[in-house]
Order: sequence, then C-alpha cells, then structure tokens
Amino acid sequence: MAIVMENVKNIIRLLNASFHGGAWHGPSLLEQTKGLKVKTAAYKPAQIHSIAELIYHITSWRLFALKKIQGDASYNIDSEKKNFGDFHHVDEFELETLMMELTLSQDELIKALENKDDSFLQEMVPGAEYNFDTLLNGIIHHDIYHTGQIALIKKLAAPTSKFTDEMESRYFETNDPDFY
Repeated sequence: MAIVMENVKNIIRLLNASFHGGAWHGPSLLEQTKGLKVKTAAYKPAQIHSIAELIYHITSWRLFALKKIQGDASYNIDSEKKNFGDFHHVDEFELETLMMELTLSQDELIKALENKDDSFLQEMVPGAEYNFDTLLNGIIHHDIYHTGQIALIKKLAAPTSKFTDEMESRYFETNDPDFY
C-alpha cells in the first residue's frame, strides 16, 4: 500500500482555497466573514466563543505555524488569552484589526512556504512530536472547522442584529428564514 504525501504546492493551494475561496466544501473563511459587522462579531451565545474570538484563535494558530516554520521551538499558545484573546468589547477598530491580522497571517504563512521543498514536510516541528505535514494539514482542517462555527454563529446572531447589523435599511423586511 503506497502512502501518498501532500506536497508543499498542494498545501499552499488548499490553504488558499479554504482561506480565499474556491474550496469544494463551501464558503471560505474570508467569504464567511465578508461584510461582518461589529454586533455580529461580538455576539456570544451561551458559552460559545464569539466570531471575534474565533478570528483571533485562527490567527493565533497560523502564527504558531509560522513561528515553528521559522524554527522557534519555545513558542507556544499556553493560555486562554493567547488562544482566544480577551474581548470585553468589540468595536469597528478592533474588528478591522482582527481581519487585517488574519489576512496578514495568511500572507506570511504562504510566503514562508513558497520556497520550501517537499522534504520540508517530513521535518519535525521544533518543540513538537509531529512533522510539518501534520501541522500544516491541521491548519487547513482547523480553518474549515472554525469557518463552519462562524457560519452557525452568524445564523444565531441574525435575529438579534436583524436591522442594525445585516440590513442597509431598518425598513427592509423579509420572511425568508434563510435570508441570512
């Protein structure tokens, strides 16, 4: 039985598809967060993370991968704050900053991978017991998983933000439950 290994170019393609669009599974991370409003990003149902916290979390793990590619064995995400941030209040500036940092983390990750050859994927991640193939495929799966969570949270937030967040006019109404 032959083992098929992912190559760096394929990982870059999958990272870009799940981030920018064109993935087989549906909307990408950026497609799911396009036009995101503050009230929706801050919405925190029960004990579920908010979209703002998830964006921070996704960015944190992309930066983790980047630090490991750069050879930093000691870098770790070892606290809730480093993992999901600390958001008591989300405003326009904070949301814009989160989205900018997310996009920059994608750009930096792709740039770090562009000059790597396939043998790099079999190298052990500094300070870990797994290789870069595992880490980078994990980042792709992680993005897709949390993109799905973001889609669900947006649907949960829609009734509370119907007129102030998602609509251009408070006079526009729809009876279509799938509108959002």
